[in-house]
Amino acid sequence: MGALSILEGKNRFLNVRVLFLNQTFYPDVASTSQYASDLAAALVDRGHDVTVVCSRRAYDNPGERYPPRETWRGVEIRRISNFGFGKKTRWRRAADFGSYIVNCTLHLVALRRFDVVVGMTSPPLISWLGAHFARIKGGRFAFWVMDLNPDEAVAAGWLRQGSRTTKFLQAILRQSLHAAAVVIVLDRFMAKLIEEKGIDAGRIVTVPPWSHDDAVRYDAEGRDDFRTKHGLNGKFVVMYSGNHSPCHPLATLLEAARKLRDRGDIAFCFAGGGSEFETVRQFVARHGLTNIVIVPYQPLNKLAASLSSADLHTVVMGDPFVGIVHPCKVYNIRALGIPYLYIGPEQSHVTELAPAFSAIHGDVDAVAKHIETAATRATAPARTPESVRTSERLLGQMVSVLEDAAGAVAGRKIVQPERSPQF
Repeated sequence: MGALSILEGKNRFLNVRVLFLNQTFYPDVASTSQYASDLAAALVDRGHDVTVVCSRRAYDNPGERYPPRETWRGVEIRRISNFGFGKKTRWRRAADFGSYIVNCTLHLVALRRFDVVVGMTSPPLISWLGAHFARIKGGRFAFWVMDLNPDEAVAAGWLRQGSRTTKFLQAILRQSLHAAAVVIVLDRFMAKLIEEKGIDAGRIVTVPPWSHDDAVRYDAEGRDDFRTKHGLNGKFVVMYSGNHSPCHPLATLLEAARKLRDRGDIAFCFAGGGSEFETVRQFVARHGLTNIVIVPYQPLNKLAASLSSADLHTVVMGDPFVGIVHPCKVYNIRALGIPYLYIGPEQSHVTELAPAFSAIHGDVDAVAKHIETAATRATAPARTPESVRTSERLLGQMVSVLEDAAGAVAGRKIVQPERSPQF
């Protein structure tokens, strides 16, 4: 069985060598970094050897650099260099992604064989590189689809449907999907899109993201500190926290903030970063709004404080992006017990989680009314429901998926874990 040693009577594989390929990893605050870090640490705790190849540059602040080598919680982290032009234009993003892919390729040539190679989706289509690495050096390829590209780029208008570039990138995506021993998706809508690309449903496992239970909890003291620091005391705070991108169009929420500009008791906080972060700044300046506070991404050890400072959270997803992207912030919000307003298509994984309020894009009046209604009901968040704190169970499922993929190397059939309920 080579590097694999199977403990008799248990579905457990010891000394499995796992490689993660993703542009971001600890201590980066990007969402894919946090989930990859959680899973890598859980695999080490399970007794496996984990290596990560990621970028030296922070995802949202390319001027910030991390050490080229580090061991964190038993995970061997290898960080590689790439351009740091930023996200202001498409060519800058493409140059950054391209330089990372090239340098990652050169780095992988010198690496040993791994039992399981986990390819994620940052930068887009790095999965193709992971699939070929596994094919050439051996082992199984697991494709963890955090978002679906180039479908996302087409839906956002960055690529034209039917263009040569789009067809080429779709072919690369299909190769990655067909090469995967297992394809891990985040919701049933994403699973359906991947099935439509010709992938057998038996190789698709749905495991939704989890709340970051160790770092995210209701923090009353942190809430007070954050609100004091940013001038939010005495306000009903409506918060959008996370990635500001075309996949999460904020126009309706911003217009609702403008509509409520004379409500001195209601304030809006936009926290995070991304390609559309500057758009929010420009909107505030253009309309002279004083009811909007803008703050950058918060480090993980401050995330509980910032999220706890809200009285109403917002979750936003663009109409064309159902099954393509999956706003993960909703799980941390639910773990805090704070109500949230969903702005997006009527059918999505978010609506299946039964948000307190929902509205479609463009219905500014409905969004403003929901906010005013929530403000009249404002109370301290309820105690966190135990059923929402999901990290241990879902991380266990993810570990089992990768162990089963490793088992295929030893001639075992991949066993799909029990599907996670939509909660």
